[in-house]
Amino acid sequence: MLDRTIAPPFQRSTSFELIQPEKKTLKSGAEAYFVLGGTQEVSKVEIIFPAGRWVEKVWGAAYFASNLLSKGTKKKTSFEIAHLLDLYGAHLEIHPGLDHISVSIYLLNKNFEPAISLFLELLTESVLVQPEIDLLKSIYLQNLKVNYEKTSFQASRLVRKNLFGEGHPYGKELDEADVEKVDRDSLLEHYNEFFKKATILVSGKVSEKNQRIIENAFSSFEFNKIDRIDFTNKDLNYTRHVVAKEGSVQSSIRLAKRAISKTRPDYADALFLNHILGGYFGSRLMKNIREDKGLSYGISSSLHSLKHDGYLVIGADVNNENVELTFDEIAKELKRVRTEKIGEEELDIARNHFIGSLQLEITTSFAHADKIKNMVLFSLSPQYYQNMISRVGAITAEELLEVANRYFQEDSFVEIAVG
Repeated sequence: MLDRTIAPPFQRSTSFELIQPEKKTLKSGAEAYFVLGGTQEVSKVEIIFPAGRWVEKVWGAAYFASNLLSKGTKKKTSFEIAHLLDLYGAHLEIHPGLDHISVSIYLLNKNFEPAISLFLELLTESVLVQPEIDLLKSIYLQNLKVNYEKTSFQASRLVRKNLFGEGHPYGKELDEADVEKVDRDSLLEHYNEFFKKATILVSGKVSEKNQRIIENAFSSFEFNKIDRIDFTNKDLNYTRHVVAKEGSVQSSIRLAKRAISKTRPDYADALFLNHILGGYFGSRLMKNIREDKGLSYGISSSLHSLKHDGYLVIGADVNNENVELTFDEIAKELKRVRTEKIGEEELDIARNHFIGSLQLEITTSFAHADKIKNMVLFSLSPQYYQNMISRVGAITAEELLEVANRYFQEDSFVEIAVG
């Protein structure tokens, strides 16, 4: 008879089964990936253009050109577009990034054809009218003034500026002077040059009829060539930048360094070690800075992969009088992962959390499509995530020490404090 007072034995699952996408090459060369799944009558269509800050000729062109897509076409005003999106039960999302611009539409399948027709019109027939440009610039400048009052905003801006340089696409942040220089001609040039090549991801419960609608609608888009570019990591000398902000009782602190890309063979090792250091609530930094010392409500460490580079950031908000102590304690934790083997129990807890969290990220076909997008944009193998889980499940404490000494030296971080 089953004894319900005894918990069943724990079994770690190491499987990561992604929906296998159906890849189709459209008439003019664009690649479309269909990630079919789900029971709800909804779909998502995401178009990815190689049009981010990396290719800008005028700073801000990617942001403003992409956010003006829904503000007027040759046939419709911004009001008419908003009305039709509501009528079709559709939702538009635009994400201008450092490498790419992603434009997505979530839609009800019963309105699939008219919603896709409208979506295509926004992508190919936008007119970027001057009044909408002026309004968007005004809103951006207002938000910039508000954000300048936040120490966290200023600290985050300083991270990439110090890592890559202010003139580098990854180090540049828009300021008032950049926004003022943005004009309609530069936006039209960016739009006309970079919004013709695309990668297309379609996910959800998509019928064969709707797949054909997609193939026909986006047949004019060309192949979006995605080069795999490796880089040599360039560690910086130890530096500290402290920016005083009048009236602030707290400081936002950041430690950052350029780091490896997810195309590197030991990326899974570094990502897992970062998880142990500051990637989840039970991490070492959380236990030290939050639980033991009470210096912050939260602290985190994260790896950011870009197409041409990558960087690692540790961040927290602390009282001004605790800035020096927090920097010291973070340095101690960095040194500890380099010099002391991680214990078996801690390693097992972190392993289970890392693998379980990754598995929980693929609960919908939309989430599966996000993972497939990652593999396409970075030219990763179809077994990338399964290999990552297998590696994390097998990595030893000795191997993590080697990774720590390779990438987590405490004197290789830029230190920033704003407050």
